[in-house]
Amino acid sequence: MTMQDNFSFSLRRLATGVAVAMVALSLSACAGQQGRKELTTGSIPKLTRPVQSMNATELAAAAERIGQAYERNPKDREAGLNYANLLRMTGRNEQALAVMQQVAIYHPADREVLGAYGKAQAAAGQLEQALATISRAQTPDRPDWKLKSAEGAILDQLGRSAEARLRYREALDLKPNEPSVLSNLGMSYLLTKDLRTAETYLKSAASQPDAGSSVRQNLALAVGLQGRFQEAETIAGQELTSEQAEANVAYLRSVLSQQGAWKQLAKAD
Repeated sequence: MTMQDNFSFSLRRLATGVAVAMVALSLSACAGQQGRKELTTGSIPKLTRPVQSMNATELAAAAERIGQAYERNPKDREAGLNYANLLRMTGRNEQALAVMQQVAIYHPADREVLGAYGKAQAAAGQLEQALATISRAQTPDRPDWKLKSAEGAILDQLGRSAEARLRYREALDLKPNEPSVLSNLGMSYLLTKDLRTAETYLKSAASQPDAGSSVRQNLALAVGLQGRFQEAETIAGQELTSEQAEANVAYLRSVLSQQGAWKQLAKAD
């Protein structure tokens, strides 16, 4: 998967100082250790290999199979959660939201369901509603670090970076050194153009033993945005083919060469 797919750059937003679209944050925050790597188990069709290693065609086929199980029994919690997850991964955010609305009706007090519902709302652009849903899923006596991180991601999308970073730090108090939270915290600083601080947190995230591929790709992005393209390519190439890593860096170069985006980021840094 190329950097175009992972980060959905917007030239207009880059040129005005916003480095990367926030969808990746909202999708990764609730996910925690599993996220896009695994699906909830249950009486649904089993997948032959991890979701993260599938290409677009395979993801679409998996979504179709899981979707058929969901249609047979819309009340099935696992089928609904997995179907919505696959729909989001294939870019069908509105459909994923519709699925999660139904799942939430059948399981209104389920924290995992509410968290996934909030994530679907955020992916579909319903940020204020997502924030309310995530808040409803959280309980003061048993706070969930994944929900704290998800709330931070939504607050970042709303431009409330100080509140977002407080939520990430609260999540880290509950789950020290969690790479997905450290990564979201780093991306929060990247979005306010503090590239050096962003790189610090992303390096810490990438150094954790259970850091996923998306964490290292975020680090490659932060490094590349500082003009260190060869280093970014090396980081990205740890898990990508050489062609994919080169495509990522080439795309980053092309974005930063347009509309004075790199000059504005460099001035801010």
